[in-house]
Amino acid sequence: MKTGVILLAAGSSSRLGRSKQLINYQGKTLIQNSIEAAQHSAADDLIVVLGSNSDLIQTGIESKEVSVIVHAHWEDGMSSSMQCGLRHLIETSQVDQVILMLCDQPYVTKALLDQLMLDKKASGKGIVACSYAGTVGVPALFDQKYFPELLALKGTEGAKKVILTHQADTFLVDFPLGAVDLDTEEDVQKFIGYR
Repeated sequence: MKTGVILLAAGSSSRLGRSKQLINYQGKTLIQNSIEAAQHSAADDLIVVLGSNSDLIQTGIESKEVSVIVHAHWEDGMSSSMQCGLRHLIETSQVDQVILMLCDQPYVTKALLDQLMLDKKASGKGIVACSYAGTVGVPALFDQKYFPELLALKGTEGAKKVILTHQADTFLVDFPLGAVDLDTEEDVQKFIGYR
């Protein structure tokens, strides 16, 4: 099975007031940490989808061997950024499955991404999603049979809609740290360890 990773980093971080992709964590930007998790995983391909402040955010990417797409219509919502990345992987890599991940979930690791792929193979399910804070979400892996539904999402609809529609074909991975995302300055300070 050929696996592609779509790293979504196109948003404007409007609630934070600065580009969360460039927050420094353990000596690297969040976007670089996410890229390295994907690159070191067993996935075959990675596409990084940028949008707002793309020139600035590219300064936070150390990896030279990474494919980046700047999505001109990022303001149409996360689903349109995801679809931009998915279309690219379908056209260039003929992937059998994709993992969707966000750069503002700092605890996503190579090991977690590998677990999604192993659990899909072992469970025989078409979707493997993470479970945290009483909900389900990304990182999540989707078999190619769900590509048409992912490509049909509109506006603010996220991949969660596809997961919830197909719960019988979804295997859940417990990932409590998935609840940590960095939307506000308070989130960031708490995460970095300031009190």
